Amino acid sequence: MATTRTANAHWEGPLTSGRGNVSLDSSKAGTFEVTWASRAETPNGRTSPEELIAAAHSTCFSMALSHGLAGAGTPPETVDTRADVTFQPGEGITGVHLTVRASVPGMSAADFEAAARNAKDNCPVSQALAGTKITLDAALV
Repeated sequence: MATTRTANAHWEGPLTSGRGNVSLDSSKAGTFEVTWASRAETPNGRTSPEELIAAAHSTCFSMALSHGLAGAGTPPETVDTRADVTFQPGEGITGVHLTVRASVPGMSAADFEAAARNAKDNCPVSQALAGTKITLDAALV
């Protein structure tokens, strides 16, 4: 069964001096402020489209990796993923770097790296970001 999730953005004013917010409506998890400065300079307590993409990508990747590992008979004890999304004003999103550390009893480092590459290539968010360079650093802990 297909699902649809909804977020809404509201913006006021010009790009560089304006401000807005984004609400996570499906989950009702909250409403977050966003400004150009939070996107292109420092966050100062506000979010950005890139941070929201990083949250989505790190979560999707962790879920895909966990699923793949369990399906191979080596369920993980823990999977911790960091996604760093780089935004360059004037160019856009120039890359995503995933860093994953996991505890997977009985799995070799080489098999884990292969499973992580598969998750990177096949998680739905990675596929949605196919036009972006995605790099991976995967290791067992």
